[in-house]
Order: sequence, then structure tokens, then C-alpha cells
Amino acid sequence: MAAGGGGQRQGRLAGLAVALVAAAACMVEPVDTPAAPTEPRQPASPSGEVTRADGTDTVEEFRQDMADAQRLAEQYWKEQFEGSSFRPIRQVIPYQRDGEISCGGQEVPRNNAVYCTVSDYIAYDINWSFGAFRQIGDAFVFYLLGHEYAHGVQTRLGISYNFTIQQELQADCMAGAYLGDSVRSGRLTLDDGDLDEFNEGLLAVGDDPGQPWFAEGSHGTPEQRSEAFFRGYERSLSACGLS
Repeated sequence: MAAGGGGQRQGRLAGLAVALVAAAACMVEPVDTPAAPTEPRQPASPSGEVTRADGTDTVEEFRQDMADAQRLAEQYWKEQFEGSSFRPIRQVIPYQRDGEISCGGQEVPRNNAVYCTVSDYIAYDINWSFGAFRQIGDAFVFYLLGHEYAHGVQTRLGISYNFTIQQELQADCMAGAYLGDSVRSGRLTLDDGDLDEFNEGLLAVGDDPGQPWFAEGSHGTPEQRSEAFFRGYERSLSACGLS
């Protein structure tokens, strides 16, 4: 889903491995009483009803894309819950330093993005995320929010697995469904070739070959992650095992 003019994105997918491994990784469980985040800041208010993944790379455009991704995710999941009352994730918080925020007494490190179950927030290292955004494009922002938001939805639905890899591959599938359905509804538009680029990027972010599938923190092989995402993208939530 990397967006924008074709030439602008060529040769940049190598950086996706560095950018997305941590971003897609974290659903933080509490280990103690939660600490309040320091200086929480919300993204700028989005404008307009149609979001275009356009490959822009300024600070203002990053903030707008982050806000748009959050708005689209909230709108999408509210519709999926239909008659029941959907509670959006409480906050999306940018941070800059190790220990600036914590989840249940567990410090959130730099160069990461997390969903905190106990305090119901998504937090992301703004400097790292913006660097990845400039290198990779809008795909990073929409996938980042989509994957972490999926963890929040898993929590709301009471979904729990014995192995991290099950939780993470389902979140990849749910992120794919959110993005695919948003494109089909016309709320998000992509340029030609974006799906091919995104597929190449997903193939770069799987676990190392020696990583046991049952280990804590495992996310799946490159092929498993790509397959999970595009299964959701093409077939929507019915492919993600939510029922």
C-alpha cells in the first residue's frame, strides 16, 4: 500500500524491514499498575472524507496521514460493531524518549509502536515513525495504525491465544481487511502498483529463519505475514477467524 508517484517509491522497500518489524510487533500486557503517559498529544484533526495515499513526506503531511489513518480505523470498526456501542481506542500518543510512557509499569522503548491493553492507548515513537514514513511512504502510517488498532479490537472482543504468532497474524489479517474495505468503499485510494510494493514490504518483515514459531514475540514468516494481510485485504474480516 505504499503510495504516491511510482518513481518516488522505487528502491525504498529495503528500509521497510527496519521500519515495520517493531511497528507491527507490540501488544503490551500490564505487569503492574499503569502509569499515566507523559504529555499525551493527539494527531491534528483530519479534514475531508476521502483519504488519498499520496506519497508526501513533510511533517504536516505525516501528522495529517496519522490523523486520517486513526479516523478511518475508528469509522471502520464502529461500522463492524453495528448495533452495539463501539468504544474507540482511548488515545493515540506520540512519544520521543525511552521511559517517557509506560504500560502497567513496563516502559515503552524508542523505535517502536505499541497497543497498551491496560490503559487502552496506541503509542508510537514519532521520530522513528516519521523517518520510516519519509523513507517508505504513507503505507507505513496506515499499516501501523491498522495493525495496532486491530490489537485494540482483539482486546474488546476478548480474543486471546496461547501463542504470540496467532495474535499477530490475526492482527495482520484485520489490518488488511480494514485497508481493503476502506479502498473498496472509496474512503482510501491507492496508486497503481501500491499493492505490489506493499507485498514486497511485508515479505521483508517476517521473523528470522531461526525464530521458533512458538516463541514469545514471534510474528510469523515473511510468507505467513504477507498471506495473512492479503487474505484480509481481499476477503475482509470473514477471513480473519473472528467468529
